[in-house]
Amino acid sequence: MAAYLIVDLDDLLQRFRARNISVDLQELAVGLRGGAALAAGLVSADSLKAVVVADWSQQGGSSMNYQRIFKAAGYDVFDMPRRDSLADALILHYFSFDPEPVDELILATSSPDLIPLVRRVKTTRRARVRMWGSENILKGTEFENQVIFQPLDTLLGIQSRNVAVYIDFENIAISLSEQGFIVNLDHLIDRFVMQAKAHGQVVKIAAYAPWGQRGSLPPLVDSAGREIADEAPSRLMLANIDPVFNLPGKNSADMRIARDVITDAGHEDAADVYIMASGDRDFNQVLNALRARNKTVIVWGVRGSTSRQLENNPNIIVEYIEDFTNLQTHQSLSTAALASGADSAGFTPSQWSSVIIQFDRLAQALGREVLSVHRLIDQLQEVGAVISRSRGEDLVSQAMSLGILKAVAANGDLMLNSAHPIVEKTRLIRDRIVMRVMNTLNVRGWEYVNYGFLLKGLAMDRDLDRPGCNYSDQWRSDWIDCLVRERILVRELIPHRHNPEDLVPVIKLPPEYDPQTVTAAPAPRYQEEEPSWAGMTLAELDQFNSDTANMVRRIIVSVEQFTSFRNFTWCPLGSLHRRLRPFDRGMAFQRAVEYLKENEAVVIAEYPNPQSDFMTKGISINPESPVVQEVLACRDAFIRLLLALYDRNVLITDASVRALDPDANWDLDLWFSIMETENVLNPVPGRVGQYSLFRTHHTVNLVAESMRAE
Repeated sequence: MAAYLIVDLDDLLQRFRARNISVDLQELAVGLRGGAALAAGLVSADSLKAVVVADWSQQGGSSMNYQRIFKAAGYDVFDMPRRDSLADALILHYFSFDPEPVDELILATSSPDLIPLVRRVKTTRRARVRMWGSENILKGTEFENQVIFQPLDTLLGIQSRNVAVYIDFENIAISLSEQGFIVNLDHLIDRFVMQAKAHGQVVKIAAYAPWGQRGSLPPLVDSAGREIADEAPSRLMLANIDPVFNLPGKNSADMRIARDVITDAGHEDAADVYIMASGDRDFNQVLNALRARNKTVIVWGVRGSTSRQLENNPNIIVEYIEDFTNLQTHQSLSTAALASGADSAGFTPSQWSSVIIQFDRLAQALGREVLSVHRLIDQLQEVGAVISRSRGEDLVSQAMSLGILKAVAANGDLMLNSAHPIVEKTRLIRDRIVMRVMNTLNVRGWEYVNYGFLLKGLAMDRDLDRPGCNYSDQWRSDWIDCLVRERILVRELIPHRHNPEDLVPVIKLPPEYDPQTVTAAPAPRYQEEEPSWAGMTLAELDQFNSDTANMVRRIIVSVEQFTSFRNFTWCPLGSLHRRLRPFDRGMAFQRAVEYLKENEAVVIAEYPNPQSDFMTKGISINPESPVVQEVLACRDAFIRLLLALYDRNVLITDASVRALDPDANWDLDLWFSIMETENVLNPVPGRVGQYSLFRTHHTVNLVAESMRAE
C-alpha cells in the first residue's frame, strides 16, 4: 500500500503565527506522521512516505534545526523556494519515480498551491485524498466532494472548540446495512471517536438505539463476524460513549435526539461544534436552529441514505461515514472470518442462531428441507427474533452473504448450509442441551430439570468439547437462555423444596413439544428408545453398549471403595460423576446408573449430609446383587494378579499380566484404567506402560487378607 504525507511547512507556520499560536515543532512532526499512518490504516508509520517541503532559506537561522527535527521524525526534507512550481517539483522528485499508484494521499496545508497534486498524482481506484488544514479551501472547487477535509487543530494538540456528538445509531446501522456494509461495532466506535476529535475537544458522545431490544438492529459484529449485539452498550461505555435507549422506530429516536440537542445547546457552556450522525431530513430544522446560535453543524451520513435536504443545506458540513471508515462488505467479512480461524473464539448465541434454529424448526414442521424467504421471515417475526419484515430481510440477506443460508432457486427458496461451521456447531449445541433435558425428564420421571443440575450435566458432556464451546457456566447459561428465547425450552420459577419463600429456575419442554420440530433430519440420537435394562446381564450389556457396561464396572468399584474405606453406606452422586467424568461419553454415566437401578444393584436416594443442613443425593450399592458381585469378583481377581507380580518383584505391565494369566480374557485397558482411577496403580514416571502397586491401599489390603485367609 502506497501512502504519502506532504507537509507544507511554510503555510502551516505562517497560519500559526497569524493566530498567535505557539507550536512545538517536534510534536507537530510526530503528530502529523502518526496521525497520517493511523488515517491510512497502516500497521506502522514506517510504511508511510512523509515529506516536509519548505523554502528553508525563509526560516533563517532556525532552518537547520527545523530540518533536523523533521529528519529525526522520519521525514524527507525537500527544499522548494518557488511556490508557483511546488506541485510540479513534488511530482518530478517523488511521484514520477514511484511505480505504485497511491492508495492514500494526505496534504497538510491550507494553501491552494498543493491542490494540483490531487489531479496529477496517479492513484488507485479506491484511493482517498485528505487535506488537513486550518480552513477548508476546497469549498466551491471541483474537489469539494473528492477530497476529505479535516481540521488540523486536534492533531497538533490545540483544542480551541468543544464538540458534542449525537449518533442516531439505529438510522446509521440500517443505512450501512442497506448499502451492503457489515456493521462492525468496534471499528465504528474507533472511527467515530477519532473523527470527532479531529474537530476539537469532545465533551459528549451519545448513541441512540433500542439497545437490548431483540431483532431491532441489523447484526452488530466484530471483525471475525461474531455477533455482539448484547455487548454493544458495554463496548460503547468503554469508549466513553453514552448508550441512550429509545424504543424502536424512527420517530422515537428523532424526538429524543432533537430534545437533547436543543437542551444542551441552551446551556452557557454549550459546545461549539455539533455533530449529528444521521441522514434523516427531520433533523434539518434542529440543525438550522443550531446555526442560528452560531454553532458549527456537521452531519455524518451514509452515501445514498442521506437526505437531499441535508446534503443541499449550505449551512451544514456533510461528512460521509464511508470516507473515514474502512468497513467491510458482507462477502468480504465471510471470507475473512473463515480465513482467520474464528473458530477458536467463544461460540456464543447470536442472531445467526435464531436463523438456524427457526429454519430447522419450520422445515421439520413442513416436512421440507427448502423454505421460501417469506416463510422464514414470518417464523423469525413470530418468535421475536426480528421486530419487522425489513429487519428480517436484512438478517436473512446477511446470513446468505456469510454462507449460512444457500439460495436454491431464483424464486427465493433457501436451504441451510449444513457444512458451515456456524450451522454445525449451533445444531450440535442445541441437540446436546435438548437431549439432556429430554432424557432427564423421561428417564427420571421428573416434571422439570433444575437449572443448576442442567448446567452441571452439560459441563460433563464430552460431545461439547469443541473449540469455543462449553468453557464456562456462563457459556452454558447463555445457550440455555437462547433455546428458551427461541421457544425450544421453557424456563419457570418454582418454590425451593427446602425454603418455599425462595424461587429457583427450572427448565421444561414446551407443552406442545414434538422432538421432530427441533432437529432437522437425520433424527438425533436422543430420539432413540431406551432399551429395557431390567434382567439384562452385564455380558449382554457389553454387546449392546460397551461404553455403558464399562461405566457400570467403574461405578460399582468406585462406590464400593468409597463406602468401605470411609465406613459409609452411600457415596455422593455428584462427586462420583465428577470423578468418572473423563470416561463419560455422552450419556454413559446416566445410562449406567439407570441400568444399575433397574437391576436393583444400587439405590439412589436423598441422604442426610453431616457437612450440610440440606439433604444430598447419593448412591449406595446392593452387595447381594449378581451384577455387583460379578464386578467386584473381577476386581479382586485382577488385584490378586497385581499382588502376585508385586510379590515376585516383576514390573506391572500389560505384557506381565497377560503372561501371568494367559487363559483369561481381560480387557486390560479398562482394568488398568480403573485401577489407576482408584489409585491402586500409579504410572511409573518416565516409563510408559509401567505401573507401581500401592501396596498399603485399603482395597489391596482387603484382597491380600482374604488371600491369606484362604
